[in-house]
Amino acid sequence: MGARSSRLAGFGHSVPGRRVENAEIEESLGLEPGWIERRTGIRARYWAEPGDTLSGLAAKAGAAAIDDAGIARADVALTLLATSTPDHLLPPSAPLLAHRLGLANSGAVDLAGACSGFLYALTLADGFVRAQGRPVLVVAANILSRRINPAERASAVLFADAAGAVVLMPSGDPQTGILGVDLASDGSRYGLISIPAGGSNRPFAADVAASECLMTMRDGREVFSQAVEMMGHCAGRALEEARMCPADISHFVPHQANARIFDAVCSLLGIEPQKTVRTIVEYGNSSAATIPLSHSLAHRAAPFAIGEKLLLTAAGAGLTGGACIIGT
Repeated sequence: MGARSSRLAGFGHSVPGRRVENAEIEESLGLEPGWIERRTGIRARYWAEPGDTLSGLAAKAGAAAIDDAGIARADVALTLLATSTPDHLLPPSAPLLAHRLGLANSGAVDLAGACSGFLYALTLADGFVRAQGRPVLVVAANILSRRINPAERASAVLFADAAGAVVLMPSGDPQTGILGVDLASDGSRYGLISIPAGGSNRPFAADVAASECLMTMRDGREVFSQAVEMMGHCAGRALEEARMCPADISHFVPHQANARIFDAVCSLLGIEPQKTVRTIVEYGNSSAATIPLSHSLAHRAAPFAIGEKLLLTAAGAGLTGGACIIGT
C-alpha cells in the first residue's frame, strides 16, 4: 500500500579520521597563506586513510540514520547510494553497503549524479515511499581525495571525503516530504568537470597517463557561473511548484561547492543569509555528500521542527542539477 507523502525520519553522517588544513595544501601548491579560504570559504577538510573504503564510510552514515529514525533494519525496503567514487567500477557498491548494514529485505543500487546525486536519489526515494509505503535509506558518499590531481589547483583545494544519509518514511501528512522539485541537465557543458580516462570511451591502457584518471576542472569561472545559474533557476521553479516564496523557507541547505557560489544563489533568490546551513568551512566539498552531511550536522545542533520548510539545491559535473523543497 502506498503513502500520501514521505518524511525525513533519520539523519546520519561520517567523515574519515584525517583532518587536512589549508596550510598543508597551500604549501604543496606554493600558494600564499589564506589563499584557499578567501576564494572558497574552506579552512579544512577530511581525507580518507589508506584502509578506508567508500562502502565503509557510507555504512557508518547509514547506520547512524537508521538508528536516528528508530526503525528496524528489516524494514528498509530500498537503499540508494549516490556516489562518484564507488569501491569498484563493477560491481556497484550499494549491495555491499546494504549487506554491511544487515538490510536483508532491501534492494540496492548506485546513482552517479555527481554533486546533485543526493537530490536525484531523494526524489526517487520519495516516489518509492509514496508508491510502496515502505522506508528508504538514501546515502551519499565520496572519497574524492583519491581522484584529486594534486598538481591542479582548481580541484585540489576544494574536494573532500564524507558521507551523509537520511531515512525516508511513509507519512499521511501532505505537508511533509518533497513539496516541490525541479531537476535539470545541460550536456553542452559535459566536459567542464571530468575524469577523462577510465570509462568505456577511454579505458585504462598502457598509453593512458595517470593524470588522465584524475579529476580535472577545465574552466573554474565557467563552472562558477553555470552552477549559480542552474541552482538559482531550479530553486525558483521548485518554489513555484510548492507555491512558496523565499520568505517561507526555514533553512537553505545548498550543495557546499564553494561559499561564493551558494552566497550568490542566496542573493539571487532573496533568501536571508542567516538561513543558510554552512558546513564548507570545516568539511570542504564532498560532492553529493555535502547536503545530507549538512542536514545531519544541522539536525544534531538543533533538531528540525515540525512544519519547517527546507530548500535544497545543487549543480555539478554533467552538468546536472536540481532543487527540492522539503517539509519536515
